[in-house]
Amino acid sequence: MGCSMCLGVPGKVVRIEPSAVDMPMGVVSFGGITKEVCFAYTPEVVPGDWVLVHVGFAISKLDEDHALEVFKTLKELGELSELDVPQPARKS
Repeated sequence: MGCSMCLGVPGKVVRIEPSAVDMPMGVVSFGGITKEVCFAYTPEVVPGDWVLVHVGFAISKLDEDHALEVFKTLKELGELSELDVPQPARKS
């Protein structure tokens, strides 16, 4: 059983939102699959930036070319299966 999120997966920041726990949270797109992510370690990012996500945290900012290259390689290796796991419904 693989652990793709253990590798760190590049994704594109879709939006950043305030959270009830005073940490920047938001949504990152991984090839069209979106996930909620914490930006506590990367407060400088803005929508449109690329980040490396590890266990639900954006841990570093990446340039787009490098991010797309890494994402393509992970996809070819079949290491992105965890992205298909549905997330709990968000409360509005």
